[in-house]
Amino acid sequence: MVNDPNQNRKYIISGFMALVVFIYLVQLFILQILDSSYREQADSNAFFKEVAYPPRGVIKDRNGKAIVYNKDAYDIMITMREAEGLDTLSFCRALKISKAYFDWRVSKIKQMPGYSKYIPQPFMTQLSDEDFAPFQEKLFKFKCIEVRKRTLRNYNYPCGALVLGSLGEVSREKVEDDPYYAPGDFIGLNGLERTYEKELRGVKGIRIWLRDAHGRKQGRYENGAMDQPYKVGQDLTTSLDIDLQDYGEKLMANKVGSIVAIEPSTGEILAMVSAPSYDPSLLVGRKRSKEYMRLLHDPYKPLFDRPVMACYPPGSTFKTANALELLQEGTITPETKYVCSHGFHAGNLTVACHHSGPLDLITAIKLSCNAYFCYGFKDMIDNPRYGSTANAFEVWKKNIVSMGFGYKLGSDVTNERRGYIPNSGVYDKVYGPGHWKATTIISDAIGQGEILTTPLQLANLAASIANRGYYYTPHLVKGIQGGRINPKFTQRHYTSINPSYYDPVVEGMSQVVSHGTAFLARIDTIQVCGKTGTAQNPHGKDHSLFIAFAPRDHPKIAICVVVENAGFGAVWATPIASLMIEKYLRGCISPARLFWEPWLMNSKLLPIIPNVTTN
Repeated sequence: MVNDPNQNRKYIISGFMALVVFIYLVQLFILQILDSSYREQADSNAFFKEVAYPPRGVIKDRNGKAIVYNKDAYDIMITMREAEGLDTLSFCRALKISKAYFDWRVSKIKQMPGYSKYIPQPFMTQLSDEDFAPFQEKLFKFKCIEVRKRTLRNYNYPCGALVLGSLGEVSREKVEDDPYYAPGDFIGLNGLERTYEKELRGVKGIRIWLRDAHGRKQGRYENGAMDQPYKVGQDLTTSLDIDLQDYGEKLMANKVGSIVAIEPSTGEILAMVSAPSYDPSLLVGRKRSKEYMRLLHDPYKPLFDRPVMACYPPGSTFKTANALELLQEGTITPETKYVCSHGFHAGNLTVACHHSGPLDLITAIKLSCNAYFCYGFKDMIDNPRYGSTANAFEVWKKNIVSMGFGYKLGSDVTNERRGYIPNSGVYDKVYGPGHWKATTIISDAIGQGEILTTPLQLANLAASIANRGYYYTPHLVKGIQGGRINPKFTQRHYTSINPSYYDPVVEGMSQVVSHGTAFLARIDTIQVCGKTGTAQNPHGKDHSLFIAFAPRDHPKIAICVVVENAGFGAVWATPIASLMIEKYLRGCISPARLFWEPWLMNSKLLPIIPNVTTN
């Protein structure tokens, strides 16, 4: 039998056609059954889903006072397909904007992900009642414009800006990364608004409209039966005492520095002052961009969150931590005495001190003797029982880290930094393994050298001493409506120091206030325990520091105050902390101490910056 080439060709063509049909059938199955994108596109042509924005949760202080709440705001939406022929000059005059801004904004709208000329796009957002009212009278002239109502943040107090945070328009990257957000949405950028964004923002609602062939809205789909109502954001009850926060900001006026106050028994942050500060209402509404740029370029950096971002040598406040370290390692006992001859002396090395004679631990803390802690540090770090200087230093670091230094504490405060506690490897790299000893790094004994801490960490040190050996992770939120705070904020963190060793340190801190360097912190009938510090500053005048807690027994407040470029800790940081303590514990300042308020509030300690003048 002879093969017919035409017959073979017929089979090949039939097979090819069958394959094409099969491919089409598979593709149709994918498009109609598995892939929903075309159905969604068809739906979007027939329906318009309008977002209903929920009011954000209210932020309250620990006593139930509303700090941040909502008021009406308006978004101006523009449909570009209907904007052809728009009288732009009249529109710009009605909104009090320039033609250049109009052109810039339109170009930005067209670059946003998900842009469609048939769908209303956000042109200008978060207009207040005052800004919207004049425009509303002329709204009928602009058929391409519609208005969506939402809420705007409002503030009952002109304080706590960095703690509370602010809202800003969501970035393009966030829109692409998180399907919850759309162009023109607002999001928490910092502070509590950022940390608790998911709780505060609520859940958007949806209103579904029918559209005609030209994309114009024709009415509600099924009379709104398929709409989804929004869910209001959850309220936050913070740990802040807003009156104490406000008072602290007034005390720190015209100064650079910070105040952190903590309730030792819970780790709740009572006040967190960053100075200079600003009124949080400045970053709301249309004026936000202008005010933000002004604050951004302020040479005193009011946008820099000093309580958690500024890192300082802790100075003599760190002697309390070193005292606990030396007691734990058995290097000293409370009765151990070192002779101070106006300083620590080792060969050609001298660390100056103002005292002389033999001192025990409590007296050394009371008088803030440099020599005592240098001799104690040397006796520990150079002790042969550790095998090497490097091993001894690692033990030293382990104990210091257990007190909350060297790493982030894990607070719900944004932008927290870790500070810095070096390890032996750092010194091995600088000096060579085996080529350094205690005298090489003797500044660590008195809170200088490479050691850096944040004010939050120093306040936490005061809280751990107040508790005699443990602390809770400092946090700002006390309760969440319909939810609960992170369990980690209710867990105790024990230091590696035996609780019995805290008693002599507490006694020393008590004598610092009653008979020592912090006599300005005395308060009648309230036993304050504290420690002054003066941190060296290579860029200018020394920083003034003070840590404290009160009362001595069953303490209610632990505090750290830092005043940059102010000199001795006893002069500025101490009286500020003392007033904060009395204000919190008593609610007012005793008449005999009222003279401190105007003196501190009106004192100007802003460091001099070239080419900058201050009023």
